[in-house]
Amino acid sequence: MDYITFLLLLPLLWAFAHVLNFSPFPQKYSAKARLPPGPRPLPIVGNLFKLRDQPHKSLADLSKIYGPIMFLKLGSIPTIIISSSKTAQQVLQKNDQPLSNRVVPDAVRALDHHQNSMVWLPASARWRNIRKTMIMHFFSLQRLDATQALRRTKVQELLDHAHQSCSRGEAVNIGRAAFTTSLNLLSTLLQK
Repeated sequence: MDYITFLLLLPLLWAFAHVLNFSPFPQKYSAKARLPPGPRPLPIVGNLFKLRDQPHKSLADLSKIYGPIMFLKLGSIPTIIISSSKTAQQVLQKNDQPLSNRVVPDAVRALDHHQNSMVWLPASARWRNIRKTMIMHFFSLQRLDATQALRRTKVQELLDHAHQSCSRGEAVNIGRAAFTTSLNLLSTLLQK
């Protein structure tokens, strides 16, 4: 085998080894040692074929084999499945803080919006302060009472739109109509 052929086959062998989860270099830590049991995933698709057309029944069957906590790889996404209500209660009570954090998309991180938004902040003292401020200034009874007439007007506009569309024999796209109503209400509230 000449040198050029060897150089062409080396990346192919490297890719093949990684597809089969064999690494020629030892890893610093073994993440698999800390994962619950589960079926061996296929390359690329993982365990998606194990779910079949009724995933709830497939997961119940898998839990009989692997127990109430199991590891599945759904495509390239590692997933831990908890199929017992008692186990779920224990996990959620012990690990409520780590599980309450959300994955922040890169688009939100780009301009550091995740540091100032109540939606993306992890449960912390800063989040509690922002939440308290929102409740006091935006969701207080006085503020909600002050905007009740405006909300009624916007809901009436939504009902009128649905009635007009029905009288013309047109289909009503409820999702779009509700989104438009919510957006109109929000923009009007922010103007006041």
